[in-house]
Amino acid sequence: MVDNTVNCKNCNTIVSDKFCPNCGQPKTLKRVDAHYVSHEIQHLLHLEKGILYTIKELLIHPGKNVRSYITENRNRLVKPVIFIIITSLIYSTLTHFFHIEDGYVDYNGDKNSTPTKMFAWVQGHYGYANIIMGVFIALWLKVFFRKQPYNIFEILILLCFVMGMGMLIYAVFTLAEGLFKVSLMQIAGIIGIAYCCWAIAQFFNTKKISGYIKSLAAYLLGMITFFASIQILGTVIDAVIKH
Repeated sequence: MVDNTVNCKNCNTIVSDKFCPNCGQPKTLKRVDAHYVSHEIQHLLHLEKGILYTIKELLIHPGKNVRSYITENRNRLVKPVIFIIITSLIYSTLTHFFHIEDGYVDYNGDKNSTPTKMFAWVQGHYGYANIIMGVFIALWLKVFFRKQPYNIFEILILLCFVMGMGMLIYAVFTLAEGLFKVSLMQIAGIIGIAYCCWAIAQFFNTKKISGYIKSLAAYLLGMITFFASIQILGTVIDAVIKH
């Protein structure tokens, strides 16, 4: 009798079927060819229900869908961290392609100072920077909506989705500005912030004007404290280096 068992290349468990019973690693890996690469790209762009599906759901009922993601079903939407990184990359790619001055973060200072270098990092890594900024906004939201049952990590998930959509709004206006040569980034900023505040208020299930005001206040204070922290940290680093 032929022994068809092998040891899993990942965890060394004995494998007799097509997949490892311990870690799920395939017994035989598919060859890397054109079909494999095409499948991987498709898998990236169509995670679970797909990034287009996620965008549609976040446009129509952002609060309801994010609440559902947190408490009920995490297979309907693209993973939040991946979503914000992809959308931020789309925005950055469009600004570079059309050679449009960055309208999201604009900082003028000594080119050799640490704060300037830190802001330059933010401009070059919006996906990660937005997640960090989200932490600051989440802290303020926790203060303003302290009676709500959501913890800081759940609020951060909300902000990954919401700020990701904000990046897409910037991307759409960047594309329009690049094609029609009309300055639109100020309008994009207003619409982006308005969407974020509406989505946040909807997530906390509030229809009161005070809820929208608190959402706006938390969002703006989060951005201000994020940029202020960069400025202060950079200044302190420069002062320590000089001494």
